[in-house]
Amino acid sequence: MTPAPTAAPAAPVLDLDRLTRRYGSLTAVDDVSLRLPAGARHAVIGPNGAGKTTLLNLIAGTDRPDHGTIALNGTDVTRASTARRSRLGIARSFQQPSVISELTVLDNIVLAGWPHHPKRRGAWRSPSRYRQHAESAGQHLETVGLADLAHRPASTLSHGQRRMLDLAAALAGDPRLLLLDEPAAGLTDGDIGRLLAILGALPASVAIVLVEHHVEVVAELATSVTVLAAGRVLVTGPTREALAHPEVRDAYHNTGPMAGEEPEHEATDLVTGTTEARG
Repeated sequence: MTPAPTAAPAAPVLDLDRLTRRYGSLTAVDDVSLRLPAGARHAVIGPNGAGKTTLLNLIAGTDRPDHGTIALNGTDVTRASTARRSRLGIARSFQQPSVISELTVLDNIVLAGWPHHPKRRGAWRSPSRYRQHAESAGQHLETVGLADLAHRPASTLSHGQRRMLDLAAALAGDPRLLLLDEPAAGLTDGDIGRLLAILGALPASVAIVLVEHHVEVVAELATSVTVLAAGRVLVTGPTREALAHPEVRDAYHNTGPMAGEEPEHEATDLVTGTTEARG
């Protein structure tokens, strides 16, 4: 009996191969490779200046690599425009929320989702077509808890609300890969809890790459972590293992003692987020 053919393994949602980006004499991203499966919940962490945001810029297409390739679901997008990458399913949020203050909360999402809607032509001139866009936008506002503020000017929102609006705008394109650049920055504990609930409820069809300094957010959301230092990968692996790695602790806290000295300082446990005295 002829054995049944086995299905070919699915292409990774994101495949970075030896990605490098230089700015003059500075190498911001240095020979970074990463393969993420569909539905990944992956964090990229590291000290300030490690190259985390530059890596997101390269994936999103706002910056171009000097070397290496980027593939999304098996399609090479290394030289693709940001618009093409967006149509293929890449969306991102920014360190500073990208919000158009003059528009209402609802129209910010209508505008963000418009390029991805099948009936996008003439949306702003056709009342019936605008209503279709607005209905979809309202669902995204419901997801992030802003539905009651839909008709308020975006300029009136608090920082936390603007962050939620930025996230809703990213979701409006129904992404396959969601890039989040420090989404918890400046949020209250309550807002962070709301953010984690929203991201935790996203379907497995949406992969997440998260850059974040809040270790508790990384530990709660991410199942795998890449640690960057000076543009290079120190560690990639399961979250708890990566956060507990000695090189990672040294990169964050300089905990390794100098010759002939004992370390004497406080450090935050990267796994639990608790602070303890060292020495």
